[in-house]
Amino acid sequence: MALSRYELSDEQWDQIQHLFSAYTTGRPSKRSNREMFNAMLWIASSGAPWHDLPEHYGFWKTAYARFCKWRNDGTLVRIFQSLRLEADFEHLSIDSTSIQAHQHSTGAKKGTKSRICAQHIGVSRGGNTTKIHTVVNALGNPLLFQLTGGPVYNSQPALGLLANISLEGSHVLGDKAYRLQEIRDYLTSQGASYVIPPRVNAKKTWSVDWYLYKERHLVECFFNKIKHFRRVATRYDKLATSFLVFIYMAATFKLTQ
Repeated sequence: MALSRYELSDEQWDQIQHLFSAYTTGRPSKRSNREMFNAMLWIASSGAPWHDLPEHYGFWKTAYARFCKWRNDGTLVRIFQSLRLEADFEHLSIDSTSIQAHQHSTGAKKGTKSRICAQHIGVSRGGNTTKIHTVVNALGNPLLFQLTGGPVYNSQPALGLLANISLEGSHVLGDKAYRLQEIRDYLTSQGASYVIPPRVNAKKTWSVDWYLYKERHLVECFFNKIKHFRRVATRYDKLATSFLVFIYMAATFKLTQ
C-alpha cells in the first residue's frame, strides 16, 4: 500500500520509535506502535470521527484506546519535547491563533457554561473559539503550546509561556499585544531583549529593530503548516487535553520532516 502523505516515513519513524513504551494494558495488540501512530495522524489530518478510520488501520476502538493511553501517560507530548532539545533560542517569536470550535466540541448540557470554559472554549462574536498560544525558535520550530478560550487577550498567558523557556541572550519577537510593561520588564530581568512595537498613540515609546521584527513571520508560517491538519484547523474534541495532543502530534510530524 502506498504511503499516505500524512504517514511517517522510515526516516521519520527512526527518530521517535524508541520513545514509545510497550503497550501492556489488556490483551497484546496485533497492531504496532507505528501503525497506531499513523492511524492517529490520519484522524488528525482528515478531521474525521474515530469510527471512520480506514479498515487497514484495524478496528477504530483499538486506535482510540491507544490514543487515550498515550494522551494520559504523556507519551505524545514527551515525543514532541525530545525533538526540540537542540532548539535555536537566539530569536523567539510568540503569538496565537484562533480556532473555531465545532458544535461537537461544545456538547455539554445546558447550564454548564463553566464546564465549556474549563475546556478552553470561549464565546465571542465569532462563535465558540479556542486560542493556541505558542513560541517558535529561530528556525520556526515550536517549543511549547498553551490553550485558552478565544476571547482571552494574548498578553494574559504570555508570562506563563515564557517562564518555561530559557530566555537569556534571546531576542523575543511579538506584536503589539505583548507590549505590556510587565512583559517587557520580565524579558529584561531574564537577560533577553524584546522586539515588540508600541501602540501608535503610546505616550511612552521605545526603539524597535524593524528588520529583525520581520522574522516574526516564522510563527505565522508555523500556524499555517499545522492547520493542514484539519483536526487542528477546527476543534472537534470536547476535551482540551485531546485537542492539545493533536496539536503536539501535528508539530511532531513537522519536526521530523
